[in-house]
Amino acid sequence: MRDDECSTSEENFDMSFCIGDDEALNNLESVYVDCDRLDLAADCYMNALNINITRAHQGLARVYNLKNQRKAAYDEMTILMDDHKEAEAISELSKAISFKPDLQLFHLRVAFHDSMGDYISPCLDCEAALCLDPIHTDTIELYHRA
Repeated sequence: MRDDECSTSEENFDMSFCIGDDEALNNLESVYVDCDRLDLAADCYMNALNINITRAHQGLARVYNLKNQRKAAYDEMTILMDDHKEAEAISELSKAISFKPDLQLFHLRVAFHDSMGDYISPCLDCEAALCLDPIHTDTIELYHRA
């Protein structure tokens, strides 16, 4: 993606655009993440949560993870775990991974599989993540724990 493709402007951003259309909101959040506009992505995910789009928890957790706010990412994932929506979260993560494989998404899915007592899928996710970055220290540690 070229830099000029990510020239979103906070001044020109109208949040009401997001609120009416789940798919548009999801696409906008992804664009902001891809353009490293993480604060804007977080705002969009928060608005999605305000209109009860559950999958926004996964996206917000990803944003927190990208911002190196691991506790906030974990807390966001815990909301889904507490609501016993692990299967829904895994499904949403799987869709996102199939669209664009990402280390953070694999890590989040590992946590959900682990919370459900699935000990095979986390190994497979770690192996897939290591295909993206074979020397990624966090993934190697996660793989050895899985």
